[in-house]
Amino acid sequence: MDIREILAINLRKLRQARGLSQEELAHRAEIDRTYISALERSVYAAGIDVVDRLARSLGVEAADLLTRPPTSTKKRTRGQAE
Repeated sequence: MDIREILAINLRKLRQARGLSQEELAHRAEIDRTYISALERSVYAAGIDVVDRLARSLGVEAADLLTRPPTSTKKRTRGQAE
């Protein structure tokens, strides 16, 4: 998993946990909503200033957005819910 994917996973998870739409987060971080969408899809690599603004808007440290999420130790079988 590369750093873009890590940011994408953490950004989406934290945004949804706070009940924010991409539009609301974009407004709070003063970033275009389409850029938030692209970050959550790993299309773009965010600069450090953008990571900082997103983290502040989500009430976390920038490092929290870049920390590899824990991997599941249980393997999923075909047809098993995620």
